[in-house]
Amino acid sequence: MVLLHVKRGDESQFLLEASGSTELEELTVRVTRVYNARLKVQRICSEMEELAEHGVFLPPNMQGLTDDQIEELKLRDEWGEKCVPSGGAVFKKDDVGRRNGHAPNEKMKQVLKKTVEEAKAIISKKHVEAGVCVTMEMVKDALDQLRGATMIVYPMGLPPYDPIRMELENKEDLSGTQAALSVIAESEAQLWWAAKELRRTKKLSDYVGRNEKTKIIVKIQQTRGGRRGRSL
Repeated sequence: MVLLHVKRGDESQFLLEASGSTELEELTVRVTRVYNARLKVQRICSEMEELAEHGVFLPPNMQGLTDDQIEELKLRDEWGEKCVPSGGAVFKKDDVGRRNGHAPNEKMKQVLKKTVEEAKAIISKKHVEAGVCVTMEMVKDALDQLRGATMIVYPMGLPPYDPIRMELENKEDLSGTQAALSVIAESEAQLWWAAKELRRTKKLSDYVGRNEKTKIIVKIQQTRGGRRGRSL
């Protein structure tokens, strides 16, 4: 198997194995899916850390408002009243005004935080140094663990607009966010090796030969406006 060290720019991402006979159309999609799925895990972990500290997301029309403004506008967090953490809530105000402040108790908070650490470890870039390949199955396992922890702490579920629920249901809307800049569309992904684009119409062996013990550094990037460009 050829060992691919995948980078974005100069930053290491993960290791992945593929046979030299693999079609580059298939390989490009596979690399992109792992790359994007790791980003999804990172986004969920970030939000779950906030969930553990400040409870569920406020309705969009209540976010950023003061208590006085909410009272004056007669707004009500109906989903927040339903989505109560197991064992009851502990109030911890979210100064940013995104979450409702009804945080899980310490025991449930630790369930979330421990799972976040485990999920981060599964997709860690440290695997590159350790020589451990990352597979889509491993990333799915991290997502399943995060989903499971959410169900333990919030058996009634999360509000439909909570970014964690939206991510787990693949309904996230990243438009206009910094996170959107990192995601690469499968149809627009390019792989580069040794200043050459690995064209999707060929096989990996067309570029690296038939030595299945080869290790190569591959850079993933997105075409800009449909134009094919050199890797950065």
